[in-house]
Amino acid sequence: MSFTVLIPARLASTRLPNKPLADIAGLPMIARVARRVGSGMPAGTRVVVAGDSPDILQACARHGVEAVLTRVDHPSGSDRLAEACDLLGLPDDALIVNVQGDEPLIDPALVSSVAELLRQRPEASMSTAAHPIHELADFVNPNVVKVVLDARDLALYFSRAPIPHWRDQPKSTGGRADGFTQDVTSRPEPAPLRHIGIYGYRAGFLRQFPKLPPAPIEVTEALEQLRAMWHGHRIVVHVTPQAPGAGVDTPEDLVRVRRLFAA
Repeated sequence: MSFTVLIPARLASTRLPNKPLADIAGLPMIARVARRVGSGMPAGTRVVVAGDSPDILQACARHGVEAVLTRVDHPSGSDRLAEACDLLGLPDDALIVNVQGDEPLIDPALVSSVAELLRQRPEASMSTAAHPIHELADFVNPNVVKVVLDARDLALYFSRAPIPHWRDQPKSTGGRADGFTQDVTSRPEPAPLRHIGIYGYRAGFLRQFPKLPPAPIEVTEALEQLRAMWHGHRIVVHVTPQAPGAGVDTPEDLVRVRRLFAA
């Protein structure tokens, strides 16, 4: 199986300016991500950075990473990826996996699994990934996106709310005000799932997706993948037992990742 990994990268980051160029063990972050992804890919896989600045392209070129220059005014990452598909001349049936440019700890096997799942499931327009939640703090955290699946591992809904809700959970004295008194591991099976922000597409759908009108649930939850579901598209989900390495959003995250690579 061959597919293309597209890594969107833009210099404008409010929490960590020039994030794609931040040094991690001698490589700019964007090159570090691209190299890590490429290290475990099947033969024929293409890894391409979709950057919004000549500085990003120059950094990629210095380290042997393929890159294309996209517009700076894209409203979303999917718009940037759609332009990259056109710049690369990818046919509509080409498989694409979107890996974020701030994921230097991403597991290449996870990327391959997301691509392979989409290849196997022609009824789905997109693929993504999730892993079981074991900590109550993660389950109730609105920054941790949850997903509920059907019997065929197709997403029923994504939410920042703690879903599925356990209506008949045991109550105990001294519990939380919101009623979550039990550890997540004491919930009925299967365990709730945390969504992992990696996506597989076919190039034809990726070109179409940014043109779809935003959905009310997308605006409410601030989750772009709900737009696809609102318009009738299905998303198939690969469930992995382990959480991926954390991404880099803040200066503190960058220090942590640098220490990991140094060790």
